[in-house]
Amino acid sequence: MFNFDPATIISRILTLLIAFTVHEFAHAWTATAFGDETAKLNGRLTLNPIAHLDFLGTLLLIVAGFGWAKPVPINPYALQRRSRAAVMWVSLAGPLSNFLMAALAAIPFRLNLLSIYDLSSNTILPSLSYFFFIFIYINLTLLLFNLIPFAPLDGEKVLDYFLPPNLARSWEAIRPYGPMLLLVVVFLLPTLGINLLGMIINPPINALWHLLIGV
Repeated sequence: MFNFDPATIISRILTLLIAFTVHEFAHAWTATAFGDETAKLNGRLTLNPIAHLDFLGTLLLIVAGFGWAKPVPINPYALQRRSRAAVMWVSLAGPLSNFLMAALAAIPFRLNLLSIYDLSSNTILPSLSYFFFIFIYINLTLLLFNLIPFAPLDGEKVLDYFLPPNLARSWEAIRPYGPMLLLVVVFLLPTLGINLLGMIINPPINALWHLLIGV
């Protein structure tokens, strides 16, 4: 995970510039499509990476392979149609964009234009195969990491929409502790030798990898 060779660093920087920007733009565009212009008024309806990047989240992605961007602000009361459904779709738009980017990047491997067995990273510049490998892996990681149902991640709003009313009320009591639980899972447990995050997202990452790449 903590790989600092130049090819990997370059691949991660380029990937985060694209993946984070498109992810947050997808949130902003979907919210705007539902009638909420909060993101647009805050300068987030843009493909300019500077508007979306968070310093700590970007740094973590470069050194550790996962991270986050600045959340896109929305006003649920400004969303048209059914508010809970609109919030769910706005939240889901970001992770779906990561899956779409990973799927598009997998096409050259599927068409045998690139080889998954040509992943040399021992030069300054990454090979095209290595860059696409990193691009796919990080986008799948962002997809599944953001679907973890702890606030402030997107998965919390998605889960809230699908929960029946009785469970939704119980989940409401847990919601304020979401950021704390997320910090425990991401930072504290690994120091104790418990990689719960890996146990949660690695199996679906592997399944999606095989689905997209076929190997």
